[in-house]
Amino acid sequence: MTEFRRPVGFEDALRPPVRPARARLSPGVLRSGPTGAAGQARAKLERLARRAPEVMVKVTGRTRDGTHLQRHLDYISRNGRVRLEGPDGEQLLGRAEVQALGDDWRGELALLPQRRDTPVSLSIILSMPAGVDPGRVEDASRAFAASLFADRYPYVFALHTDEPHPHVHLSVRALGKGGERLNPRKAGLQLWRETFADKLRERGVEAEATPRRARGVVRKAERMADRRLRERFERGEGPMPRTLQGALKSAARPPAAEAVWEVRLRRRQAFIRRSLVAEALKLQASKAVDDRRLGQELEQFVRDLPPILTRRQILERALDRGRTAPSKVEDDRGTGLDWLSSCGLL
Repeated sequence: MTEFRRPVGFEDALRPPVRPARARLSPGVLRSGPTGAAGQARAKLERLARRAPEVMVKVTGRTRDGTHLQRHLDYISRNGRVRLEGPDGEQLLGRAEVQALGDDWRGELALLPQRRDTPVSLSIILSMPAGVDPGRVEDASRAFAASLFADRYPYVFALHTDEPHPHVHLSVRALGKGGERLNPRKAGLQLWRETFADKLRERGVEAEATPRRARGVVRKAERMADRRLRERFERGEGPMPRTLQGALKSAARPPAAEAVWEVRLRRRQAFIRRSLVAEALKLQASKAVDDRRLGQELEQFVRDLPPILTRRQILERALDRGRTAPSKVEDDRGTGLDWLSSCGLL
């Protein structure tokens, strides 16, 4: 295997969209992931080419008062039936212990002046795809929380296995022990993803935390609240969400020129894909068998990337197909769009 050297553009393909230096987090909470050494860069490229499972680290919300906090603690503990664990390994089980924790956090916050909209806690989900050992996900989450918050912010977490994908709910008190407040930004969340992936790999679980753009994903993930509303609508249990209705109406209008941001997005994706192809060709020309194998895998990865289409453009295509066969209209994720005609949008 030859020495791995990054070609021009390769680093930009895997770099997060926001520089870590711009993250507004206190020292100790914002910790960098793996360094940019050649061996680690190659390992990251190998995981990208073989489509290693991507971790999910998502801030799902913030509690705004004591009542909201208690409802959230009751939810993640399933009203005391699921064990909560804290930074020192202390385990809480039963509604009385969960209630005592909420009282404790509220009591400390009451001693300090704060605005009405100041969050009491952050609600975070750490998740992996179905099939991953839940015990390892829990252990990696334990290490993740300890490495980022243990010395600064009180927290509790709970493993949920009631869905196919194992996930951990982590509730972190927003007020630190030294009076500082936890307020992660986009760059900080990417580093949290990298930290969680690193903790999983340390436990023998293949995991990666590449930016969306490196995987050819050009659309932002659907907000959880929007997804739930859409799923209710698709089951016939509720009205069409306003966000989806607006997107469909926009797509149904006469075709318009690409927006500036769409042009930039397409150019960025084209640049990233060219960079990956250049690296694939370079590896395929190597004398080392491992290099040539990786080059072939990387080339196939680029070939399999989805078209560079925004949500608006996908809906436009779905509408065009639906005008001739609405019952068979599907978007690129396989979500049925049969109902377009019944909404007056076809």
